[in-house]
Formats: sequence, C-alpha cells, structure tokens
Amino acid sequence: MSNIEDIVDSLENKISKLLRKLELLKIANLKLNEELEASKQEILSQKKHIANWEEKYEALKIANSMLGSNDNKREAKLKINALIRDIDHCITQLSD
Repeated sequence: MSNIEDIVDSLENKISKLLRKLELLKIANLKLNEELEASKQEILSQKKHIANWEEKYEALKIANSMLGSNDNKREAKLKINALIRDIDHCITQLSD
C-alpha cells in the first residue's frame, strides 16, 4: 500500500507543480498581451505623427515653389489648378 501512496503523492506534487507553472504562464501571457496592446497604440500614434509631418512637408514644398523655387513649381501649379477646379465645382453646385 505504501507504494501506491508514494505514487499518488508523487502525482499530486507533479500536478501541483504543473498547475503553478500554468498559472505563471497565464500571468506572463497576460503581461505580454498588455505589452502588445501598448505597442500597437504606440505604432498607431507614430503613424499619425508621421502622416502629420508628411502633410507639413508637402505644404512646405508647395510654399517653397511659390516663393520661386524651381524644384517644385510643377507640383504647385498642379495643386493650384486642382484647387481652382474644386472651387469652380463648388460654385457650380451653389448656383444650381
């Protein structure tokens, strides 16, 4: 009988250790999920920041071309023409 009790005790110890490891893994997994979510938020914030700077850069390029820079004159003309078309379209809609 003692042999069976030893086996049962050994199994109980092993199960107890496995349950403890499972609990630790659950905690680690939760922490990693939180870090992942924080990283996703940081990436989203950085993407917005980059988009904002790209917008500012494009506006600066257009402003420079209007000041006489030859590099981006074509882009500035195209942008101005597009704005004029948009304004004409709005005026047409308002007059209907």
